[in-house]
Amino acid sequence: MLIAVDIGNSNVVLGIYQAATWTHTLRLESAREASALSFSLQIADYLLEQNLSAGQASGLIISSVVPDLTPLVRQACEQVFQRPATMLNAALYERLKLPILRPHEIGADLVANAVAAFDKYRQTCIIIDFGTALTFTTLNDQGSIVGVSIAPGLKTAIHALYQNTAQLPEVPLELPETVLGLNTTHAIQAGVMLGYVGMVEKMIERIRRELNRNCRVVVTGGLSFVMRPLAYLFDDIVPHLTLDGLRLLYEKSEQQPD
Repeated sequence: MLIAVDIGNSNVVLGIYQAATWTHTLRLESAREASALSFSLQIADYLLEQNLSAGQASGLIISSVVPDLTPLVRQACEQVFQRPATMLNAALYERLKLPILRPHEIGADLVANAVAAFDKYRQTCIIIDFGTALTFTTLNDQGSIVGVSIAPGLKTAIHALYQNTAQLPEVPLELPETVLGLNTTHAIQAGVMLGYVGMVEKMIERIRRELNRNCRVVVTGGLSFVMRPLAYLFDDIVPHLTLDGLRLLYEKSEQQPD
């Protein structure tokens, strides 16, 4: 079984791939005060609960956009699964001859998303990832990333409003029925949630106009389920797109000589 780990700003997601599917997914909080030991204990407990043996792991690949957590999670995973991790980084891009613009700047998760989308569709795509950040990664029909746009994610925007405004409450991520808020909670939901619907619609329209062509819209990320009004724009919702990209990159790295 292959172990793929994506370290994000809100969560560390560990996926277990076997029998040609993602059979198990563990989501841990990206706690900055955590230790390698705490991560390893949580992983080991999960494996025990699921009746899985760490010794069955045939490979381990890790991507991260949180440098402070990277060594801790890597140490924990290598201890639990007793094997070295393949790290998704600029050195791996170079070894695999991936055409990545500014490889030391781009998020590893965006690279994984692009690799998975190109493998699946082989055409121009806009990949929208609804996570801590809302990202739009545009991929051409040769598999190259031609540009990225980044905005604060839904939860990030609402949390920032709550943290920086004394009298406003923290509100649930729910779409209101009307843009005319009748109380404080509904007003924030109308402004942020429906505002983001408009932003996503406009970004897709603008990207297509700049490319001067239609293209597939592929959606992933933990908050994609919130955007119901945008369903007509989405060609596919792929929850495990990042993990799929990590799996493909691990397989490519195993085929490539050092």
